[in-house]
Amino acid sequence: MRLKDKVVIVTGGARGLGKTYALALSSEGARVVVTDVLDPREAQKAIEEKGGEALALRMDVSDEKDTTEMAQKTVERFGRIDVLINNAALFANIVKKPFYEIPGEEWDNVIRVNLKGTFLCCKAVYPQMKKQGKGKIINISSGTWFKGSPNFVHYVTSKAGVVGMTRAMAREVGADGISVNAVAPGLTESEALVQKPQDSGEIISATVNSRCFKRVEQPEDLIGAILFLASDESNFITGQTLVVDGGSTFH
Repeated sequence: MRLKDKVVIVTGGARGLGKTYALALSSEGARVVVTDVLDPREAQKAIEEKGGEALALRMDVSDEKDTTEMAQKTVERFGRIDVLINNAALFANIVKKPFYEIPGEEWDNVIRVNLKGTFLCCKAVYPQMKKQGKGKIINISSGTWFKGSPNFVHYVTSKAGVVGMTRAMAREVGADGISVNAVAPGLTESEALVQKPQDSGEIISATVNSRCFKRVEQPEDLIGAILFLASDESNFITGQTLVVDGGSTFH
């Protein structure tokens, strides 16, 4: 029980990778707050059916009022915030296209959720973590920005921004005992990927061939990195980005 009684917020936790993280954290003893713009109660139920403790909050990470309430309701229910996992992101609905065909509104939406949303969630939990003198923030980036993956430049840019934010924020909050790290997954066989027919076939095959481990990445492949960065085992690590993609990208 590496996370016994720790309180962990997982954004975008209703399904896919976020739900996988939430269940894994709970299995290690964490009390999990599952947030999403979708209904997160199914994830809460799945945790409780396995004997865990969870709180489901429906909210929008790009809305500062929502993120402030997220932190407040977490403290009201559990008394503290130990870990924030910024997983919520726009990805499944993005149709790949050249940068010059991306409408300005679409660019704004992706940056608003993926980058501003991460910023607002960090801002919301900071006062409580500072008060505690300890906390962990784990931002979910992507292996795409290391490669400069083409045809969804707004997504790649947003995930590059997450790494820059991670490094700058780690410098700012280290004196408060708060660590800020990032995890950069590769293309993963999640619910979001299944919904993206343009990422099937050739793209998946090319990604697998680029890896040292010649197979499709599964959500479970990311659990170890998340648990490590959330636990006390990583207490002297901050400002880092851990790439989990089977050796497709070295940095």
